[in-house]
Amino acid sequence: MASPLPHQIIKGRGASYNPGTRFDKIELQPDGDYLDEVGEQSSLKTELYRDTTKSIVNFNDSPDIGFSASVNPYRGCEHGCIYCYARPMHEYLGLSAGLDFETKIFVKEDAARLLEKELSKSSWEPQVVVVGAATDPYQPVERKLKITRSLLEVFLRFRNPMAVITKNAMVARDIDLYKELNEFRCCSVSVSITTLDPKLARVMEPRTSSPADRLRAVEALAKAGIPVNVMVAPIIPALNDTEIARIIKAAADAGACSAHYVIVRLPYANKDLFVDWLSKHFPERKNKVLNRIRAIRGGKLYDSDWHKRMRGDGIFAQQIDMLFHMAYKKYGLDKRPRPPLATEYFRPAGGQQLTFF
Repeated sequence: MASPLPHQIIKGRGASYNPGTRFDKIELQPDGDYLDEVGEQSSLKTELYRDTTKSIVNFNDSPDIGFSASVNPYRGCEHGCIYCYARPMHEYLGLSAGLDFETKIFVKEDAARLLEKELSKSSWEPQVVVVGAATDPYQPVERKLKITRSLLEVFLRFRNPMAVITKNAMVARDIDLYKELNEFRCCSVSVSITTLDPKLARVMEPRTSSPADRLRAVEALAKAGIPVNVMVAPIIPALNDTEIARIIKAAADAGACSAHYVIVRLPYANKDLFVDWLSKHFPERKNKVLNRIRAIRGGKLYDSDWHKRMRGDGIFAQQIDMLFHMAYKKYGLDKRPRPPLATEYFRPAGGQQLTFF
């Protein structure tokens, strides 16, 4: 599986081609005559597909992730972030981690019903469920479909704690539900801010909200009393690492109560996609970026070892960690309370009671 345009920038998209999947036995490589025939294409349409999954809650036992349960209302993500570690998951669907990931979106229309079914089980143990661990729950199609909002309504009915991760200012649309959830300490919101530079954001995260809009969403949520965390993620050495302190200051000024960071992860097809992206958008900086990544990944572009994959290793990783924590303290985030989410308010069957006649 390959793209008809592997060497051209496609307007409004992060990737510019479809690499073959790691499960493919053969791969089509278009030649120059084919490219001449196709010509330049400025954009690709997003296609939506029904996802007929029978379960909605995913469980993991990864020792370096602080949660075990998650829900993803969509597969694939139209935001098109070139660095997204979830891209290779599309290969399990027989699709590419490249353009397919951001143009072929699978929609879990029954997500709310499936979540209600899961939370109603006698075996369910109240716990924090993360919404958006793999793909963004507030990507553009959510504006119309409102699947994420329907999930929030289920969490509220059961008073089961949840945490959402997004880089879209659309999250502020649901402040009314987050306020109700927060009355029972049942929600937190993490907004990812990778850069404050709108030009860099536009090529790195082409269909996300602007950095300024994300900060406004953080401010709106914080003013509503909702605990907001800012994810400085991913940090890409020699590309956006110089912005760490500025992002944390902006987050603190907007009212965030905490911040975390993750260093860029490039598993499987992500490596080639990212290298191709650098070649197109930052050719003069490409070698420096890649060499810095290798320096924190033991000479490779990716190291999957537990506890290293998020933070890296070596002197440059140590510098990033030190810079982050110095800024964290300087701007007072270490002094802001962030109470843990609560499970004691959970209501089995969503608080419904049987009526006997």
